[in-house]
Amino acid sequence: MSQWFNICKYEDLAPNSGVCAQFEDQQVAIFFCQRNQELYAVSNFDPFAQANVISRGIIGSTEGQTYVASPLYKQRFNLKTGVCLDSPEHVLQTYAVRIEDQQVQLQATR
Repeated sequence: MSQWFNICKYEDLAPNSGVCAQFEDQQVAIFFCQRNQELYAVSNFDPFAQANVISRGIIGSTEGQTYVASPLYKQRFNLKTGVCLDSPEHVLQTYAVRIEDQQVQLQATR
C-alpha cells in the first residue's frame, strides 16, 4: 500500500510556475501546467548550477514534451521523466503527485 503525504493546498499553486516544498529530506519543485492541466513534481536541485533553483524555472514545451528550463543556465528538463533534453546524462528525480481533497500530495518513495 502506497503512502501519500500532503504537501500544500491546490490553491497555493500558480498556473505555469513552480513552488518548492520539503519532502523526505529533499527539496521538490511542483508545477501545474495550465496548457495540459497536468501536475508534475521533480527534484529542485539543478545538477548544472549545483543549487536548489528548479522551482523558479520557466515551463515550456517542445516536440510534445513539457519541460522546465533552469533559471540559471537554461537547461531544459522533461517534467514527466526528469531527463535533461540538452544533456540526457543528467536526470532529475521525479515524484508521483496527485490532488486529493484540494491537497497536493506526493507519494512516499521508500
